[in-house]
Amino acid sequence: MKYIVLIGDGMADEPCDRLEGKTPMEAAQKPYMNYLASMGVNGLVDTVPEGMTPESDTANLAIMGYDPRTYSRGRSPLEALSMGIEMQPDETAIRANLVALSDEGEPYEEKRMLDHSADEIPTEQAAELIAAVQDALGGNGRTFYAGVSYRHCLIYKDCPEFTDFSRPHDILGKTIRSYLPHRRESAPFLEMQKQSFDVLNAHPLNLRRAAQGLKKANSLWFWSPGKKPSLPPFSEKYGLRATVVSAVDLIKGIGICAGMRVADVPGATGTLDTNYRGKMEAAADALLREGSDLVYVHVEAPDECGHRGELMNKVSAIERIDAEILGPLLKRMNDSGEDYAVLVLPDHPTPIRVRTHTHAPVPFVIYRRTKELPSGFAVYDEESGRRGGVRIRNGFELMDFFLGNH
Repeated sequence: MKYIVLIGDGMADEPCDRLEGKTPMEAAQKPYMNYLASMGVNGLVDTVPEGMTPESDTANLAIMGYDPRTYSRGRSPLEALSMGIEMQPDETAIRANLVALSDEGEPYEEKRMLDHSADEIPTEQAAELIAAVQDALGGNGRTFYAGVSYRHCLIYKDCPEFTDFSRPHDILGKTIRSYLPHRRESAPFLEMQKQSFDVLNAHPLNLRRAAQGLKKANSLWFWSPGKKPSLPPFSEKYGLRATVVSAVDLIKGIGICAGMRVADVPGATGTLDTNYRGKMEAAADALLREGSDLVYVHVEAPDECGHRGELMNKVSAIERIDAEILGPLLKRMNDSGEDYAVLVLPDHPTPIRVRTHTHAPVPFVIYRRTKELPSGFAVYDEESGRRGGVRIRNGFELMDFFLGNH
């Protein structure tokens, strides 16, 4: 038996006037997801426990079968693990976004958060800027590591307590004063953010970006600190060999921490223009050639479009996941003769209206090739989840349900 988990990050949403009252999932042309819903089990799952922030680390830990209340240590250490950083017990990992702040001569505190991703800055450009930050601000137990696009990491030895951070994607368009670190212990982080603006705003690369009509990646923004993580191996927990396919260091890091194989997909970016076909090929190879029993395919694009308020791009991302990943992968599995099951769901909603994650259950569908049974649903969307009759309130129990351990 082979198992496919397909995550459309942030795919769930709300009805939109521009879509005649439909959600992006409902409006998207996605015949393969719809077929699974018409012949599978539909339901709702709470991927984020009550009282926890609806972040991708929490939600994806739950979907993989790990209770976030026990195992969540912040997203940054997981990202560091994916980047090959071997953390020591006295070190803390902190996410360091390259963000775009307003540049109108105002004091740092009065600047506005224009974009948490600095126009989805290319990885190669970001690496040049992080190198400049390391030269200027690194040392004394602080090391900056370049990641993918706008997502980077600070490793801080003997880190001071840092709890008063804000998530940059939660404050888009807002003046940053009320969202800056303000506690005495957090003063080093505020100072580094200010210093990073001085380093980056006039950097030649950012001047070229501005001349091209792109937003400057002109400040670091620190958030989500954490210590070195540890998870029980997925293979011991479920008796299955698993592979993760993702462009995002966070998801790769969870996979590495859980002892999964992590596929390398050239051109996988975490944006709308990611290598969908490459992800499909990596998933098929893992299941049919490389001996994996389960593949966890994560696609960031709908979430990024949600954060950027790009409604039609979000619809397009969902359609491309369906057409370029799910459809061809189902064909490969059918042609192989292998028995298989598929689980499709978002990890959390990222509604266009609010441009950030919300704390709401998400719709899932489980399809088993040998147990097709008409469900009465023609479309996979939020409504099929609500009306599907299955409600899983502890998200970490979904994996057991999917694998038939119920």
